Amino acid sequence: MPHWYDGPLAAFDTETTGVDVERDRVVSAALVVQDTPHAPPRTTGWLIDPGVPVPDGARAVHGLDDAYLQANGRRPGPVMEEMARALADQAALGVPLVVMNAPFDLTLLDRELRRHRGTALDGYLVRGPLRVLDPRVLDKYVDRYRKGRRTLTDLCAHYGVALTDAHDASADALAAMALVRELGRRFAERIGTMQPAELHARQALWHAGQARGLQAWFARSGTDERVDPAWPLRPSAPVTASEEPAA
Repeated sequence: MPHWYDGPLAAFDTETTGVDVERDRVVSAALVVQDTPHAPPRTTGWLIDPGVPVPDGARAVHGLDDAYLQANGRRPGPVMEEMARALADQAALGVPLVVMNAPFDLTLLDRELRRHRGTALDGYLVRGPLRVLDPRVLDKYVDRYRKGRRTLTDLCAHYGVALTDAHDASADALAAMALVRELGRRFAERIGTMQPAELHARQALWHAGQARGLQAWFARSGTDERVDPAWPLRPSAPVTASEEPAA
């Protein structure tokens, strides 16, 4: 039986209006599915007109401006539904889902679903749970004391993984998938022999420990920044009566 890093994987990535998972919006996303490391990837992409202005800072990152999204993007509600169902299909097949910095992308998708469909992401996962592989968490676990940044670009450079068009959702998803396969191969004895469900559970614990360590460092530095230990999805405040879903 092949190890998970040699078998089917899916990868999900988003580009957004900003970094606030509670308020910002998804403007593009991609799901890449690959059966084996050398099989051709199958990509599904989405472009969304978020209905709110794209700040200059976000546009400078991914290059998607208001005019382009209004002309080419679709309404958020149906697109978020398609994304959630696509992820649910992979979960039902037992295919692990690669998400770089999962609490960001998955939480944003969850909030968009709540905003536009009145349903949380978990509501779509009735046929099977997500089994998430987060290269950021895995890298911190296998190489805890390495100094330097751990963005997708940095990790790809460190592990020799090609990233041809950073901040394009499909390119980032494909690179994150290749990165996770490389981590599995390179650290097979530590993470490669686990089943995806066990590895998912372990990452939740590892991320919580990593968050506590970073929080302690912030405290020693006199910084008020808070680190959320939840993984792969941050919990949401209860929906109020005034928050009505939009089509």
